[in-house]
Amino acid sequence: MKLVFLDRQTLAPEIELRAPGFEHSWQSHSTTRETQVVERLQDADIAIVNKVPIRQAHLDCLPHLKLIAIAATGSDNVDLDACRRAGVAVCNIRDYSRNSVPEHALALIMALNRNLTAYHASVAAGRWQQSGQFCYFDYPVRDLAGQTLGLIGYGTIARDLARLATALGMRVMVAARKGQPADNERLPFEQVIAQADVLSLHCPLNEQTRHLIGATELASMKQDALLINVGRGGLVDEAALLDALREGRIGGAGFDVVSTEPPAPDNPLMQALSLPNFILTPHVAWASRSAMQRLADQLIDNIEAFAAGAAQNRLV
Repeated sequence: MKLVFLDRQTLAPEIELRAPGFEHSWQSHSTTRETQVVERLQDADIAIVNKVPIRQAHLDCLPHLKLIAIAATGSDNVDLDACRRAGVAVCNIRDYSRNSVPEHALALIMALNRNLTAYHASVAAGRWQQSGQFCYFDYPVRDLAGQTLGLIGYGTIARDLARLATALGMRVMVAARKGQPADNERLPFEQVIAQADVLSLHCPLNEQTRHLIGATELASMKQDALLINVGRGGLVDEAALLDALREGRIGGAGFDVVSTEPPAPDNPLMQALSLPNFILTPHVAWASRSAMQRLADQLIDNIEAFAAGAAQNRLV
């Protein structure tokens, strides 16, 4: 079998990718443009991708392709319906970052609650010397204990964040899907939006969840509430968020994802970087070394399972 990794650069160079335990050839490309997909996969049996799009038009030109092994959990870059029609199997990675992503979300929550970046910047600017005393109170500091964490989406990552938050004394509320009724585990979507001190997003991006949080939802949040997004950038209307932050209609936001990555300089979240109550990290919540190595190991496990005729972590 011929295996081609189209975007090896999406894993850190120190992460080891073991050789699959069957006869094969292996080809890696650091990055691949969408226009290069067909050329590079022309004779491939297995394509490995993280973020490179594979669409119907590509599949029409790749009759030898048997498997797309996604080196991530999210699959919105691969046309799953087209893969079904073409008879191409698709698998993804699961539960590899269940420590890394919740810890990153919690770090954003803590940093914003205690205004760490704002205080750090003010110290660097000389404000401590100007204050004339041992401390100053330019930015509010809040404890997590007693706050309410609202979760939109309740998969593995959200559940592990809930466990960490509960250990710190936070109350956890889980929202039902927007437009769906509440049940024993989930409260109405609108109630969670309105009552959460911290609202954290953990759902996939699709046509139903795109701009799930827009101007209406932001206006319904508490004025001092925080919005955390370590899921997908398109879940939030970024222009509406910028307006809400600038006008002080929410307390702050911490994002690890943007609708287009890397973001253009005029992206609303890039414009928000000058605000003291906004933190943006470059989609690295998942990227602890241990999490990346688990991803790499599971990626090869998935490929070996497919070669052996087993369906492991299959989406198609």
